[in-house]
Amino acid sequence: MSPRKNSALAAIEAQVCRDVGRGTQALIDASRGELAAAAQAMAGATGIGFITGFFVPRDDVAAPETDGPVGTALLAAALGACGIPVRIAVDSPCADAVRAAVHETGIDVIVDEVGVVDRPGIERVAAAWRTAGVSHAVAIERCGLSPDGRPRNMRGVDVSPWTAPLDDLYTAAPWVRVGVGDGGNEIGMGKLPAGLIAETVPNGERIACITACDHLVVAGVSNWGAYGLMAALAVVRDGWSSAMAKFLTAERDLAVTRAIVEKSGAVDGVTARNEPTVDGFPAEIHGALIGELRRIAWGLAAD
Repeated sequence: MSPRKNSALAAIEAQVCRDVGRGTQALIDASRGELAAAAQAMAGATGIGFITGFFVPRDDVAAPETDGPVGTALLAAALGACGIPVRIAVDSPCADAVRAAVHETGIDVIVDEVGVVDRPGIERVAAAWRTAGVSHAVAIERCGLSPDGRPRNMRGVDVSPWTAPLDDLYTAAPWVRVGVGDGGNEIGMGKLPAGLIAETVPNGERIACITACDHLVVAGVSNWGAYGLMAALAVVRDGWSSAMAKFLTAERDLAVTRAIVEKSGAVDGVTARNEPTVDGFPAEIHGALIGELRRIAWGLAAD
């Protein structure tokens, strides 16, 4: 790859992989260069299965969060527009949010829904993925299993009543596995050095996900990780630039976020409010980041 493209990939990673106050800088440092590696791996995919959806049970709030489904839907839509077969797996508590996000993109993507307690359902989806030729599994902001075998949110709360063990789908076949997360408790974080999450992230010893991956993107916000992959794919894969540009816009980010808030009752995972913000950040922050990614990818990618 040319020096200009390598420079663009490093700049993209610097934008999306930064600590926004969760104590994740050590995790980011330990996974440096992984965004570029993930994009290069995905550029060779024959089919991609996504896993997303993180449920928020807090006080009188019980709803899927805005981080995850938005970025997943936009990345999946862009790949679908590039001719790559894509599908998204999600459990029932977050399924409406994913369907609303997919609908808003305008691209038809299969959504594989699994019940919270539905082992046959996971096996059914795994079989469907194999039949469909899925070569890569990409988990974006998906709570994974902690050391005690239970999925836990950043507060250390056991969320297994609302969370199917989709880690089992993620590891059901020898597909290339990509993980995108922002806190240490998401699927894929098991790739990090043992004990690192426990040593550096609040509640890390309890929440650290043990499910590993091949390529791990530790982003400031998980949706940003998806957007970073879109920008990186525009750099590394000839012919994908226009499709990625079409879906990587501030307007689409806000439209999809609004759609899942209004149609599925999704909430901001930090504030627990039913409003079109993600991890406490308003649309202006996400839009500015997307604008910078567009400047980098489409300004530096061409040789």
